[in-house]
Amino acid sequence: MIYRFFAGVSALVVVAGVSSAPVAGQATATTGQIESAPRTPWGHPDLRGTWTNATTTPMERPADLEGREFLTEEERAVRNPESGISVADPSLLMPTGAYNDFWLETGELSMRTSLIVDPPDGKYPPLTPEGVSSQRAQRSSFANGGFESVEDFSTYDRCLTRGMPGAMSPGFYNHNYQILQTPDHVAILVEMIHDARIVPLDGRSHVSPTVWQWLGDSRGRWEGDTLIVETTNLRESDRVIVERFTRVDADTIDYRITVTDPAMWSAPWTAAMPMSPTTGPVFEYACHEGNHAVPNMLFGSRSEDTR
Repeated sequence: MIYRFFAGVSALVVVAGVSSAPVAGQATATTGQIESAPRTPWGHPDLRGTWTNATTTPMERPADLEGREFLTEEERAVRNPESGISVADPSLLMPTGAYNDFWLETGELSMRTSLIVDPPDGKYPPLTPEGVSSQRAQRSSFANGGFESVEDFSTYDRCLTRGMPGAMSPGFYNHNYQILQTPDHVAILVEMIHDARIVPLDGRSHVSPTVWQWLGDSRGRWEGDTLIVETTNLRESDRVIVERFTRVDADTIDYRITVTDPAMWSAPWTAAMPMSPTTGPVFEYACHEGNHAVPNMLFGSRSEDTR
């Protein structure tokens, strides 16, 4: 169920395809540029292509690895085969059944013990009282119990969006992203739930704070060889998200995301979620849960009401 929880950090957020070692590319002392990073014809680091962030590394550090930022190679070899998401009894995930391993796209366990790198303990900061209430109020198709209306289902259930930071975070399949780039825009097509993000780089200001959007309002800028994207105006939230995309070599984008939401968490948190190239196109996400599952579950709830 952790994958739905993190994807729900959208709306809350399992994350990304993590590299197995510290960042490979190094900026030169004279230019500040990463020599191994491919570049566009106009000189920016080249983020274009199709990328995956699939991993079995957990978002939060397991209790038995407390105080450990990295695994040893031996520990990784032992733990990796045990890192699948599905379980022997699918009803533990969903009362109506769940996907088996055939459908999963889990990736590999990285050397990191958690995707969260700040706070240093590898765990989310404590929730605020408002955050605790909000989390308890969240409902989804994974929850037991009846449903009163369509509003009892998350936007993920209804195949609308995972919001932010969920859209940039893996869950259990479709962890693929196509990045397109011009001198003054970056576009990110997200395979999971077909989200598309267009990030202007021309210095324009954010839209009015009264305009809320599922994916927020993103603005980007280059700082050296790192693309900084700031997202505000997330629906019904004061959350601010800052993403950092750094193409460190031919096979890695070092992607990091910092979430600041004083209504939800007592402090900001940062996750390191590197991306690696993948072959093939981004496929259509033809999700029908929103078309069929939601009305069927509402029908089932109304049937239970008559018992």
